[in-house]
Amino acid sequence: MTQTLNRKDTHTAHPAFQASEKLAGHLQQMLVDLTDLHIQGKQLHWNVVGKNFRDTHLVLDEVVAAAREFTDVVAERMRAVYATPDARIKTVAEQTSLPQPSADEIDTADTVDAIVASLYATAGTARRIHDEVDEEDPTTADILHTILERIEQLAWMIDAENRVANSSIPRNA
Repeated sequence: MTQTLNRKDTHTAHPAFQASEKLAGHLQQMLVDLTDLHIQGKQLHWNVVGKNFRDTHLVLDEVVAAAREFTDVVAERMRAVYATPDARIKTVAEQTSLPQPSADEIDTADTVDAIVASLYATAGTARRIHDEVDEEDPTTADILHTILERIEQLAWMIDAENRVANSSIPRNA
């Protein structure tokens, strides 16, 4: 029979590494933005209309899947380094750094612009926190590299839908 500790008993862990407040804060911001990204992806997915609807509708599910996966990776990394993730609706609403999309029906071209803006904002968070994360914990910085690689790839691919060959130049945020 397995015996569990009573609340009176003391359990002491001896982790090799614990996140500082700064690292925990950076990971919390990444978690919030990824959580908002996957919610926005679904919001847009449900309300997109217009030319190239099906392709736009389907690519939004790719964004949602990536954001959900990365949300879990970041939250579990936080727990592994003894930080507590908080992705409650209220927290996400108060702390997100992403621009907010329309709550109404939205044309495919506007949907592309909205999700690309949120993808690049999410990538911006990862890039903004990267160096300080890397300084404290290179293992966690590796997670940011993976997130950046996929998020920026999705942004580039989706943004291409609205670009005009040899005429459109991406603007700096």
